[in-house]
Amino acid sequence: MPHNHPRKPSPIPEVTWDPGLKEMNETWKRALACLGVTVFFVMTIGIIYWQVVDQPNKNWILRGNASGLIWERKAHSLILQTLSEEKTLLEIHMGSLSDVEVPFMKNLCWLNKTEFCYTWEATADLKISLEPSFSSNTECYSVSWTPLRCQVKFKDCFSMVNISWYGGASVSSQHWPLNNANIKSQPFIVSSLAKTPAAYGSVLERYFLGSTGVTVMIASDISISLSVEKNKHFCLESTVGIDMASLQYTVCVSQNITSAHQEVGSQLSGQQRRLPDTDILRLPVWGYYGTADSAAKMERGLRSFFNRLQRHHLGEGLITLNEHSTLLLGNMDHAYLPVLRRKRLHTVRLAMDYPLIKHLKLSITLSPYASINSQLFQMSLQEGKEDFWLSRHSESGDYSVPLLTRWKGEFSARLNVTSQAAVLWYMDRVSLLRQHLGAEASHLPLFLQMNPRRSDWSYAGLKGIIPSVLHYSLLGYNFFIPDAIGGSLANEFVIDEELYIRWLQIVTFLPVMSFRIPPWVCCEDWVLNLTRRYIQRHQHFVVPLIEKYSKEWLSKGYPIFRPVWWLSPTESVTFKIDDEFLIGDEVLVAPLTEQGQSLRDIYLPREGQKWMDTNTAQVFDGGTFIRNYSVPLVDVPVFIKTF
Repeated sequence: MPHNHPRKPSPIPEVTWDPGLKEMNETWKRALACLGVTVFFVMTIGIIYWQVVDQPNKNWILRGNASGLIWERKAHSLILQTLSEEKTLLEIHMGSLSDVEVPFMKNLCWLNKTEFCYTWEATADLKISLEPSFSSNTECYSVSWTPLRCQVKFKDCFSMVNISWYGGASVSSQHWPLNNANIKSQPFIVSSLAKTPAAYGSVLERYFLGSTGVTVMIASDISISLSVEKNKHFCLESTVGIDMASLQYTVCVSQNITSAHQEVGSQLSGQQRRLPDTDILRLPVWGYYGTADSAAKMERGLRSFFNRLQRHHLGEGLITLNEHSTLLLGNMDHAYLPVLRRKRLHTVRLAMDYPLIKHLKLSITLSPYASINSQLFQMSLQEGKEDFWLSRHSESGDYSVPLLTRWKGEFSARLNVTSQAAVLWYMDRVSLLRQHLGAEASHLPLFLQMNPRRSDWSYAGLKGIIPSVLHYSLLGYNFFIPDAIGGSLANEFVIDEELYIRWLQIVTFLPVMSFRIPPWVCCEDWVLNLTRRYIQRHQHFVVPLIEKYSKEWLSKGYPIFRPVWWLSPTESVTFKIDDEFLIGDEVLVAPLTEQGQSLRDIYLPREGQKWMDTNTAQVFDGGTFIRNYSVPLVDVPVFIKTF
């Protein structure tokens, strides 16, 4: 009979498979999942922190041999620096996409070490390239913005912090440097300052020169607007229109400001440099403003004016006639009107003789406008030449009615220059007038007439003459006729004796001496004698200097009239001197430009150079200031370089 013994427990614990273990595994899975999300979140925060917070604010994007470009993230700026000293030469604020955060500038052209490319999503492409240099001492970077959609406007601003700027366009109140100007954004095109004083004038180049040795040259085939904010920056803006407009410019860096202009700026005119008729340099220009209403009266007025110039021993000069006087001169005899046949014209011309007119040196003023009261306009109507003027055609096409506009205060018609017949008719008339005067045709370049100035001591008047001279000459316009002594914007002759004399002293050292106010009208006899003395000084001292340095301009493109920093390009004190100028490298002129002033400070450039005062024969060291230099009203400080 079997025995029933109690069962002993097993030493190996018995495992019970129940749902509790499954629930524990799911808990662990959820925990692990949460841990993974946390780690991913932490890593994401870390990456964002590295990109936004921990990433350096600046990073190099392109390097040359001596300089490179840095992107400054917070300021949205490109910074041009030297590689050896890390000296900042230029800062360009990229205002084009200032509302777009760019944490890291990644080069999309990384395989090409001379290019940098970046794309703002669906907005614009930026490309910066190292370009071939003008010389071994210059490095150039081209900057190009290209829109990827319509209505994208680019705006890059060039800082004025620790840098003085020159170049660009002439303006009514010319400043030197550009930093002292305030100009609203407007198209960078030539305008008439007489009509639009706040616009840009006739001397305009897409070239800017900075005191740190940098230059900015804007592409010639794009439309831009330019603005200047005083002592802050100047800005280039693309124009938004039907087409997607780009913004392109080239930045070059050289050793200093003088070498920068010698290597880059002097290339502005290239092979086009030619001298004008330099005989004009020795001729004072006298404006004739007679109010005659007939050719006979004008002839008598010219004779009287010329005789008075001779009586006062003011020498042979060039007499300029305004549009009204030119028109009267052209109507001195009806036989000279182009309605006559050429053969008959030739016969009549030989029969006529105007001994007074032919021995005078005259400058005439031609205009495509004709007053409706003028003989020229009336005869064109009688001859059925209405369509020679800008006209409105009748619905039937049987006749034309000239369109009228205001010119010189009178209702006038404008020549239709799109009509070859009209142009030939007008040029026939000009040719007849030229032969009538016994003038010779010249195909040499012309002297450029400087902008008209106000008759006061402001930068729109006398004080702006030297800044304008430096601006013109820097951009390659060395042969110009300054505005008439005393200014030409005033309706009446100015009789301020001090203003006349100080203006006279500046103009003496420029290419041409131009007079609107005869000295016997504005001033006393001693001023007339002083005028004669300065005319002689111009002819015998200044003109030979201009002729000498015109050869250097022809061969190298260097300006004839130079700023003081030309000889001291590393002396920051010279960058803001706007009341001194050099003729070449050997003569320094320091006129007085403040009303009532008899003392002034004068800076003599180039350390180690010696300068002799032409008034006292005293010799001074270059690289120094002469403080409180005394200048009587009859004198102008002039220094000559000695060896």
